[in-house]
Parts: sequence; C-alpha cells; structure tokens
Amino acid sequence: MSEAMTQNPERIQTYLKVTEKFPFCKGCGHHHVTGAINSALVKLGLEPEHVNITSDIGCVGLIDALFEGVHSFHTTHGRSTAFATGVEIADSVLADSKLKNIVVIGDGGATIGLLHLVNAAQMNVDVTVILYNNFLFGMTGGQNSGFSPVGFVTATTPNGNIIPPVDMISVLRGANASFLARKTATDADLPETIAQAISHPGFALVEVLELCPEYALRGNAIRGNKLAETASAQELGVVVSRRERMEFGEAYRSKFPRVEQEIGAREIEPRYENSLEKRFGIVVAGTAGERVQFSSHLLVEAAVLSGANATQKNDNPVTQGTGFSLSEVVLSGKPIYYTGIDVPDIVVAVSEDGVRELASKGIFERTGSDTLIVTDESLEIPKCEGRIVKQPFRRKYMPGGAAFAGILTAVSMTGIIPMLAFQDIAASQKKSEELLSIIEHVLGGI
Repeated sequence: MSEAMTQNPERIQTYLKVTEKFPFCKGCGHHHVTGAINSALVKLGLEPEHVNITSDIGCVGLIDALFEGVHSFHTTHGRSTAFATGVEIADSVLADSKLKNIVVIGDGGATIGLLHLVNAAQMNVDVTVILYNNFLFGMTGGQNSGFSPVGFVTATTPNGNIIPPVDMISVLRGANASFLARKTATDADLPETIAQAISHPGFALVEVLELCPEYALRGNAIRGNKLAETASAQELGVVVSRRERMEFGEAYRSKFPRVEQEIGAREIEPRYENSLEKRFGIVVAGTAGERVQFSSHLLVEAAVLSGANATQKNDNPVTQGTGFSLSEVVLSGKPIYYTGIDVPDIVVAVSEDGVRELASKGIFERTGSDTLIVTDESLEIPKCEGRIVKQPFRRKYMPGGAAFAGILTAVSMTGIIPMLAFQDIAASQKKSEELLSIIEHVLGGI
C-alpha cells in the first residue's frame, strides 16, 4: 500500500454528506455506484484531504457535490480524465504524491473524451476512472451513445441501434491499461472492486453497467438482473490487473532523477516579511498583449519572496491576442485551498476591455466597502462599493506598463508586500530596467 493509502486514525464511517439526498431518479443505478464508491473509500480509510473526485457532465456530474471533506473538480463534457491526469501528474511529480484521484464519468462523456482515457492508460497515471455506463445520454433526453448495445431502443434509435458499441475494456487493454474491470451496479462485490482499483498503483478503470429508469426501460425488455446478458459478448469481472508497469510519477522520477533537485533550485527563498493579516484576493484586468498576466505573475513572485502563499488564475478569449486579459491572484499567510475570490480586496483595471470583462463577471457587484479599486484615469467604473483611486497609468507608463504600475500602486497603498521584494523580482527579469523604472516612478508619485 502506497503512502497515499495510509489509513485515517479515526476511521470515517461515510464520506457522503449525511443531510444530502441523492438527486437521481428512483431506480437509477447511479444510487448503487455512488454508494459503492463511498463504501470503497470507507474500506480504504483514506484521509478526505487525500481524495479528489473529478466529475464529468451529465447526471454523473451531480456526484461530487454529494461528498464531504474531499476535494472535488467539476469539468467540461468528456474532459474529466484529462483534468484529473493533470492534477495527478502535478501531485506525483511536483508534490508529495498523496492524492488519490477518482474520475466519475458517464458513457457519453467517455466516448466524447475517449482519447483522454486512452492517453491516461498509456501513461499509467495513478487515476481511477469509474465509468457509469447506462447505454445512453440520460440527462439530455435519452439519446443513444457509443455504448448503446445493438438493438437498443433510445430516443434517437426508436427502431433499435444498428451500430456495435465501443468495448471500452478492449480499447484500454490495447492502450496498456494496468487495471480494468467491468461490473454491474448491483454486484455485491462492487465496493471491493472499486477499492482494488483505487489502491492500484497506476491507471485503473471500472466500467459499471446500470440502467436509466427514465429512458432505458422504454422499448427495451431489460431489467437490472438482465444487465450481464446485455453485455454477454463482453468480459465481466476484473479483466486486467498487473503491476509490472511503473506508475507514471514513479517512472518519471526514476528516468529523470535530477528533476526534483532542479525544481528545488528554482524555488524562491523568502527574504522579506509580508503584512498579510488575512487572505487577500486581487483581480487585475486589462487588454490582451499588455502584460496583465505577466505583471500579475511578478506580484505572485514578490509575495512568495515575502514568505506568503500565492495562487494565480488567468483568463483571456480563445483568440488570445485580442480582447481582454485577466488574472485572479490570491495571497495568504496560510495554505490556500480555495482559489476563488468572492469579495475582491483589490481590483486593478487599466483598459476598457478590462472594465467590460470585470463588469460581465459581476466583479463590481461583489466589491465591498473595504475594496480598493485602482484604475486608469481614462476609465469609467460602474457604480460599486469601495474606494476608487485613478492614476494616469496608460499615459505615464504606456499600455504595456499600466498593469504593473496599477498593481504596484495598490500593493503600496495596502502595504501587504514590501516594495523591496518587487525590486528584487524585477531585477531578475529581461526588461529589468523598464520594470525598475516603473517601480521608482510609482513609489515617487504615491
């Protein structure tokens, strides 16, 4: 059993919210599968903070909200495995590799995101995929999916499906998956099988056959006890379980043993002290190509240099080089587990594109009386709470320096990060002279 599988000293009886009712239709197999996941976690006795549940779109996307204490990640349709793979790689290569990543995905999401599943199996990342297979799209009207059996009646195949279904076990076996199982939702040993999959060191998938009572029973002479017959041409039980392949993180560290040392060498050693008495949420918005996200990254580095924890989330249109550019930065003296910003402490807006994006996201509606809003003098800010400070950022520092100047102004006014930290970070950049000049002028004008 790996370090991630260490048991909780005070054994948890359930990981589900005891006050939460399952939101599924009566008779839906999702009840059984979700309960089996919980039973598997109880059996393994994992610390809740060492569990991450990544959900897909559809009825299966309601599942992560039913669990309490664990991490959860609700993703776009078909992409849950890709998101979980990224989380697992970051944890296994860059962190302590204690997180157990569990993906819950429906048959629709699995076919939409088929290549993500294949890639995760090829890499042998330590991700466990629980595939809720009810042979159709249950949330959007009962259309057939890539898993619908031949002859299966759905909203889009009223006379019976004529296309053979994808055999996911065979596909992933061909991708060198190291643990594969197929069960039915009512199998008594389903929790045990899921527990095996979670504890397996590498990629694991458990496909669970179930029924959608709303759509699958219409036109199909099938009941729960006939599920195995529906999949009679496919293998049932634990089909693949081998450990000769190294889990991706372990293989990567073995192949590149210097990576951890190199990462450590790039870590920023704190040299200053911050004045953060609480968690600070900072939103910076401007125009794409005007170094909004780069300037926000300098803020993050200066915060870390000052002994703070920091996170940064960026956003911009898919067109990349046009429209808005936005960064959300969270600073705290304590570990940051939630990177959202409910009420911003600082808002920096340096262009019309930035103001429009902030308004569309409702940022100005969420400011409070203590929020500091730093903006270019040319901009009109929607009515909102907080203190508004206007400066000629674009005119004085050109569009490319406006965001950095706005951040410096806000941070200097609040005193949360010492300016010496910014000077040190700026001195290490390629355009150090320009950045140091902005720092000097901003400090001189405040």
